[in-house]
Amino acid sequence: MTRRSILIGLATVLLAAGAAFPATAGRSAPASATALSGLELRVLEQLNVVRREHGLRELRPSAELAAAARSHSFEMVERGYFSHSSADGSQYWQRIARDYPRAGHPRYSVSENLLWASPTIGARGALRVWMNSPPHRRTILGAAWREIGIAAVASRSAPGKFRGATVTVITLDFGVRQ
Repeated sequence: MTRRSILIGLATVLLAAGAAFPATAGRSAPASATALSGLELRVLEQLNVVRREHGLRELRPSAELAAAARSHSFEMVERGYFSHSSADGSQYWQRIARDYPRAGHPRYSVSENLLWASPTIGARGALRVWMNSPPHRRTILGAAWREIGIAAVASRSAPGKFRGATVTVITLDFGVRQ
């Protein structure tokens, strides 16, 4: 975990829930990729179920964090890579700060979880994968987190690392004011 004055580094997700967060918030959807707002909503629901089971506060959706997550999920699918760093080399907290100005404030922390899988993954499957990974689990169960942005993007033929496979990429961006 990398610790910076403006973040607590880990990883996680957020949502673009139907009308509250349009499926293409922050950018136009490319012909080769599709936003999955229904999956995003189900991930948020399952994430909050897990947090409640552990006596933690539910996370509330943030349009700004969702825009940051969506932009990153689309970029990874379009360019065929999978990383917390952006294609331009910027770190996740820098990317989030561009789309989520509060994250640039010295008393604001962010974190991110990523996942790529077959399109059959589903919300429960995604949470199971993250909860079985100690760093992702720590992020999900972080008591400090208050807001989340979730983006799930599907591609029928993702290039690069995905080798032309049909994939779903999910980005969770967490945030909290200190």
